[in-house]
Amino acid sequence: MSDLYAALGADVLAAGTVLWRAGNAGPLVALVHRPKYDDWGLPKGKLDNGETLAACALRETWEETGVRARLGARLGDVRYLVPEGSKLVRYWAAEALEAPEFSSNTEIDELVWVTPADAAARLSYAHDVEVLRRFTPPATVLLLVRHAKAGSRKDWDGDDDLRPLSGVGRSQAEHLVGFLDGFAPERLHSATPVRCVDTIAPYASLHGLKIEREPLLGEEGYWVDPTAGLARFRALLARPGVTVLCSQGGVIPDVVETLLDESDAAITGVPDPEKTPVPSRKGSTWVLTTDSTGALRTADYYPSPT
Repeated sequence: MSDLYAALGADVLAAGTVLWRAGNAGPLVALVHRPKYDDWGLPKGKLDNGETLAACALRETWEETGVRARLGARLGDVRYLVPEGSKLVRYWAAEALEAPEFSSNTEIDELVWVTPADAAARLSYAHDVEVLRRFTPPATVLLLVRHAKAGSRKDWDGDDDLRPLSGVGRSQAEHLVGFLDGFAPERLHSATPVRCVDTIAPYASLHGLKIEREPLLGEEGYWVDPTAGLARFRALLARPGVTVLCSQGGVIPDVVETLLDESDAAITGVPDPEKTPVPSRKGSTWVLTTDSTGALRTADYYPSPT
């Protein structure tokens, strides 16, 4: 059993999504029908070797529905027994980015788009209904990235803002490309230090996106006027769609803790958020979503892009 299987205490790992798109009167979610079992469920499937659960969720969603999507909030895990042993399925909300014609196959012969209420009535399994209950379409998504590892401060004689990424840091930045792709951000922002900008530069280069500098959201600018820094962060968090901000370990915990203290957001990825200081490892990401009122809805922590 690999480290991931052991860490999650499962013999079989899988991932899936509550795939959604906007409808005329609210969100619609996708359900798939499996003729082999004659059941209705959420798109999901087993993990491939070397694949992350997030990547698996998107791949299986595309294979079963033909829809390319982008991830949002994590919706939790489902566990049950199968002939191979214990199975864990991790779910995400996923926004459809296209709506091609569905083509049936031997595994999935029907795809329907229905309201969440109709979906709950049609789903064949209670655990899928519970996953759906946790779903709320996000108004906004913000990925708050801590910069990757940089060269040693004591070995750097120049301006600290110019201290570059280390070899490990450059590798982290390359891995971040695939992670960010799963969320398909529309805009990139960064604190001004080179190590912050260079952490998201590979993604920017691949997708032809500009990186907007944020002087108030690096350690030097933020602590001169935290009120102004938080106001700027809130402005980015309020932008519709998906935004990336790369910042520093002296800023991220304060911002996230402030938002969490103000809200009843669901937190995932932190063992005990009531007792654990807000984590911010180098190369890590907080995925924050808001609801239609602008309030923080979810906060998911990813310790690394892999």
